Amino acid sequence: MTTPGLPAYSTLVCTEVTKHVLQVCLNRPEVGNALNTQMALDLLDLWTRLNAGPGEVRCVVFTGAGSKIFCAGGDLKERQGMTPQAWQHQHEIFERLYWTLVDLPLPVIGALNGHAYGGGLEMALCCDFLYASQDARFALPEPMLGIMPGMGGTQNLPRAVGERRAKELALTGRPFSAA
Repeated sequence: MTTPGLPAYSTLVCTEVTKHVLQVCLNRPEVGNALNTQMALDLLDLWTRLNAGPGEVRCVVFTGAGSKIFCAGGDLKERQGMTPQAWQHQHEIFERLYWTLVDLPLPVIGALNGHAYGGGLEMALCCDFLYASQDARFALPEPMLGIMPGMGGTQNLPRAVGERRAKELALTGRPFSAA
C-alpha cells in the first residue's frame, strides 16, 4: 500500500509496510538506482516533508529496487551533458538532500540490498543503522574520477570504520565489504 499524504514520486516508491513504518525505495533499477537530479529532488522533497511533520511515521526503512544494487552513486551519464552551472545547481540539491536526511528526527534504517558506491554509500552513511546483504560492496570511487565525495562521505566514513581505514578507502577508491 502507498503512504497517504505523500505525492507519487517518479524515482521513489514509498510504502507503509506496517503501521508507523515507511519504506522508501530508490526506484531506478535499470541504471543501478543511480542518483540523478530528479531522484535528488524527490528525496529532498520527501525528507523535507518528514522533517516538517512525520505524521504517523515513526521509522523509515531506506532501500533500493532490485537485488544487487542499493545505489550506484551519481548518474554520471546525466552529468556528461551538463554545463558547469547546471552541475553546480545539481550538487547543491544533492547537498541539501543529504543534510535534510541527516536532520531527520526519525530513525532511518538502511536496508542495503546490494552495492552502494559514491553518493549511494554517502546516503547509506547518513542512516542510523545499516544492514547489508552479504554480497554488498561499498566504495567512494570519486578519487579515481578526479573528484571528491560531496555528500558527507569523508566525514561519515571515519565515524563508521575509524579514521585510518576511512583514509585508505577514501583516498584509494578501493571497494570493501560489509564485513
